[in-house]
Amino acid sequence: MSRTFFARSLTLIAVVCLAGCDAINLGVMQAAGPVAEQQRHLYFLLAVVLIFVAGPVLVLTPIIAWHYRLSNKHNHFRPKWDFSWRLEGLIWIPPIGIVIGLSVLLWTYTHRLDPYRPVAGTQPPLEIQAVALDWKWLFIYPGDHVATINQLALPVGRPVRISITSGTVMQALLIPQLAGQIYAMAGMRTELNLAASHAGTFRGENVQYNGNGFAKQKFDVLALSAPDYRRWLARVHAAARPLDQAAYAQLFAKTTPRPIFYSQAPDRLFETILARPHAHDHKTEMHR
Repeated sequence: MSRTFFARSLTLIAVVCLAGCDAINLGVMQAAGPVAEQQRHLYFLLAVVLIFVAGPVLVLTPIIAWHYRLSNKHNHFRPKWDFSWRLEGLIWIPPIGIVIGLSVLLWTYTHRLDPYRPVAGTQPPLEIQAVALDWKWLFIYPGDHVATINQLALPVGRPVRISITSGTVMQALLIPQLAGQIYAMAGMRTELNLAASHAGTFRGENVQYNGNGFAKQKFDVLALSAPDYRRWLARVHAAARPLDQAAYAQLFAKTTPRPIFYSQAPDRLFETILARPHAHDHKTEMHR
């Protein structure tokens, strides 16, 4: 019985460890852009501080417990001892230093990693507009007058500025290998600046609970070379599927579709959604 339990426990631990590999491979530890690289560096610094804080506690707790065990009769009993400058300094000086150091560190990185702060680059940023829906993402490329569902493409090495809103409930956009989390809220505009350092396919998702389908609300982020990005745009234009009012109304169904390409998107569609949140509750005029 014990052997069976032990074998099952090892199997369970192995499964849990393997399940976590996907999170590591698709997370910030596998950074693929300058923003995520700075986030990873911050995590490493905080990990060092955490080891410095928790390490002495983890080491000294068993040592103190062993030293002052009941069977140890050789320790001196000092009933009149009540104060020590050395002990007080050890208790207060390191924590104060850690708090001051963390304050400076987090202040610096909070401004450095501001999602509204443009990413430096030799090219102007690519403008993309993201609209959170149930349970899908609509990405609009206003400069090319096209749109996609559940697929975001961007050229490698070029800064990208994503304007974000929601057509339904509050959601949260996260592309961990490229940037941090930013909320999408109806009637409000948020912004996320990022860039990809090399080509690849990364995962984006909604990490805000908003119904039964939110866990499946994921999409691919394609970081493409300049020629591949132009070919991708040509594929979208060749889809021959305009995002007209009828197609837009269908997007409010609570579904998680495969990627969809729209060869033509109305001008100022993002602004229309932003000005009139929950547009599926009433008729919305879509200006071409």
